[in-house]
Amino acid sequence: MKIAVALLFVLILNTNLWAQDPKTEELSEVVVTAVNYKYLSSIDSKMTPTPVKLLERKVASYKIKKDDIFEDEYPFYTVSFYIPEGKIVAVYDEEGKILRTIERFKNLDLPEVVLQSLEKKYPGWKIVDDVYLIDYNHQKGVNRTFKIKLQKRKKTLKVKLDEKGNYL
Repeated sequence: MKIAVALLFVLILNTNLWAQDPKTEELSEVVVTAVNYKYLSSIDSKMTPTPVKLLERKVASYKIKKDDIFEDEYPFYTVSFYIPEGKIVAVYDEEGKILRTIERFKNLDLPEVVLQSLEKKYPGWKIVDDVYLIDYNHQKGVNRTFKIKLQKRKKTLKVKLDEKGNYL
């Protein structure tokens, strides 16, 4: 009886192996072009918070030609993208290339270099509000600015810093 069960088990395994006949198919070639690689490489930074990076990728992969507003007669298109932390307003040309963006985000985690610069110059002050601004222009590059509101007791102070912690 044990031999019969073992033989039945081996037969079941063998039929499953024969049933799996892999077929190989040749697929057509796919060409991937990154229209907005310059924007992504200019904007990319290790200090950029994750929600901002995700929205920037969405802006870069946006297909203006597939949008209802697209018509061949206009030289550029302005499109806004929103998340709870902020927004990006992007200007695209008729080919879908990003010409410029204005990005504004509030109350994100500040980069360590900015926090250290604040602590060094304003010890004991508390960050009440912060705004992260990014201006991108395909010809001029990227400009990052942090506008920070500090408070100590009843005094408030507004400061501007760049991404390296330098005061503006």
